[in-house]
Amino acid sequence: MSDAPHRVTILARTFSAAAMEFHRARMAERGYRMEGRIEPAVFQMLDEDGGSEALFEGEPLFAVTFAKREAD
Repeated sequence: MSDAPHRVTILARTFSAAAMEFHRARMAERGYRMEGRIEPAVFQMLDEDGGSEALFEGEPLFAVTFAKREAD
């Protein structure tokens, strides 16, 4: 598990899908805990000049972040 990232963020179109991912992917068994709340968010990508582009056509997606309980 030393190659596993410290944080993993999942994006989903529904709250239920985001919430179930913790169990489906067995995140607790892999040493992760849910960090923060599951909330809809809009995502943008910034370019080097500070311009931004909406990702996912500006559709709000539910985001949930899982963080390692302790660093390896």
